[in-house]
Amino acid sequence: MGDCTAVTPLLDLAGVFVFALSGALEGVRKRFDVVGMVVLAFFTAVGGGVMRDLFIGVQPAAFRDAGYLLVPVAATVIAFFWHRQVERAMPGVLVFDAAGLGLFCAVGTTKALYYGLAPMHAVFLGVCTAVGGGVIRDVLSGQRPTLLYDRQLYAVPAMLGSTAMAVLYTLGVRGFAATLSSAVLAFTLRILAMRYGWRAPLARGISGST
Repeated sequence: MGDCTAVTPLLDLAGVFVFALSGALEGVRKRFDVVGMVVLAFFTAVGGGVMRDLFIGVQPAAFRDAGYLLVPVAATVIAFFWHRQVERAMPGVLVFDAAGLGLFCAVGTTKALYYGLAPMHAVFLGVCTAVGGGVIRDVLSGQRPTLLYDRQLYAVPAMLGSTAMAVLYTLGVRGFAATLSSAVLAFTLRILAMRYGWRAPLARGISGST
C-alpha cells in the first residue's frame, strides 16, 4: 500500500481486500471467532505495508485511512457468512491475489524510493510489502510461514517486479505506466508459476515435497 504512488486508492484497496479475504478464510479454517478473523484479515492485508513504513520511518498509511480497516472488516463479513462459496471460487481469488502481489511489490518499491532509499533496499521493502502480510498471517494462525518452506514461486515474482520498478524509477520512468508495467510483470510470472507448477530449487541432495 502506498499514498505517494500513481495507483489509485481504489486499486490499492482492491489489493487490501484480496489479501484480507485470504486472512479471513484462514481464520475460518483455524476456527477463529469473528474477532480473531478480523485481526487476521487486517494484518494479512496491511502487515507488509506497515512493515515497510516502519522501516522507512513514516506513519503507516494503514493507520491514517479508515478504508484500510473497513475493507478487512468487509472481507471478514463475506468470509464469515459465505466462506463455502468463496472457497469454491478460490481459483478466481488466486488470480486476484496474484494481482495484489504485483501491485503491492510495485507500490512498496516506489514508496521506498520516494523516501530516498537506495534501489537495492527499495526492492527489499517492495518484496516485504507484497509478502509480509502472508508471513504475519501464518505466524498469527500458529503455523510455519509458507514463504519459508513452500517452494511455489511467490516471493520471486515479487522480487522481479520490485527490481523492474526500481530500474524504471532510476531511469526516470515513473508514474502509472512504470507501476503498471512492474505490477503486470510480477502478476504474469505468478500466474505462469501457478499454471505450470514452477517451484524454487532445493539444495542438491535434499529431497522434499510441498
